[in-house]
Amino acid sequence: MFNQSGLSNTQLIILFLLKIITGIFYGWVGIYYGYFAYMYDTWGYHNFSIKEYQLLFTDPGEYLTNLFISHYESGYGRFFASTDSYWNDLKMNIFIKLLSVFNIFSRGNYYINVVFYSFFTLMGPVLIYRVMMDIFPEKKIPVLLATFLIPSFLYWSSGIHKDGMVVTALGVIAYHFYFGLKNKKLNLKRWAYIILGALILLAMRNYVLIILTPALVAWYISAKRQRKMLGIFAATYIVAAILFFTLRYISPSLDLPKAVADKQKAFMQLEGGSGIEVNELKPQFTSFIQNAPQAIVNAMLRPFPSDVKHILSMGVAVETAFLFFLFLLFVFLRDKSNNQGRPFLFFCFFLSISLLITIGYTVNFLGAIVRYRSIIIPFLIVPIAARIDWKRIKDLIFNNIK
Repeated sequence: MFNQSGLSNTQLIILFLLKIITGIFYGWVGIYYGYFAYMYDTWGYHNFSIKEYQLLFTDPGEYLTNLFISHYESGYGRFFASTDSYWNDLKMNIFIKLLSVFNIFSRGNYYINVVFYSFFTLMGPVLIYRVMMDIFPEKKIPVLLATFLIPSFLYWSSGIHKDGMVVTALGVIAYHFYFGLKNKKLNLKRWAYIILGALILLAMRNYVLIILTPALVAWYISAKRQRKMLGIFAATYIVAAILFFTLRYISPSLDLPKAVADKQKAFMQLEGGSGIEVNELKPQFTSFIQNAPQAIVNAMLRPFPSDVKHILSMGVAVETAFLFFLFLLFVFLRDKSNNQGRPFLFFCFFLSISLLITIGYTVNFLGAIVRYRSIIIPFLIVPIAARIDWKRIKDLIFNNIK
């Protein structure tokens, strides 16, 4: 895969080393800056993985089977629940199990595990880069920078946490779906990779898989029809919204509005240094409409300058302002010469917006908002950066200088 990425060996080595350095910094922040940066989890996962690694030698039978056993009265129910749920715990348990495998080779060293994890999670951005370069072959520098080097994306996808796994899963799905549709060959091999990516999402963040589903459906239909793509995506999402609010009448276990409201409630009960006040979300259509502006602002525009409390939040605020500036350049100085890959670009837009709004509805910690939204940055920012008319901007700057 890496040898067909379109990147030179030197570029790949630099990106790999950069991820390792960032992952090490991530671990350091988790020790010395954890409260403000919402960084408790990474070392918690590591400590649990040490115990799991030791279990391999003391009770290998338990080590091989405990991932599949539920200790709750509800058994394997409560799929969307935020507490007392096998499925809610599964993402942590699988991640800890993966780290325990790394521990076999690293002897439990966190920073050696960073090297293994960086290699695995480099795969996602590389696959996304290959898709974007197929659409924007003449925009290598903007695509390269926006895919790999947006600071919050690099930071959160490089550290030992679930975000890198989610990005890898999204990259696998997007890559095989895109080239399968383009080559009119969605064969069993590609479907196997797509299903593998879906299973990773199911285990790591099941809500991302739910959000991804209508985006994939609309992408598939629009790629087949090659016309009225915006209408296809809009219609698909209207149907998805109707199902979101009505499935509970078919089965109480499919009460998705309640699952979202419960997720917000679970976040509001947590303690952290970057908490913000949000309106309580109720599992009703009107409450979702009323809370939509707040959700959009929180997920897309915060942290504001007034939210800055330390150097990390200041860095995120600067990055947010810069990405908004890129969006303005896209609006006013867009390169309209390239219309390739429109179904995929619509997919990127609708997936990104729906995920961001979901984060805005549920999360009331700025640190967590920045972390959760980081996984979608390449899908949202790369098309924007690649469609900006950089040549025109260059001409405007140098003509003014002269």
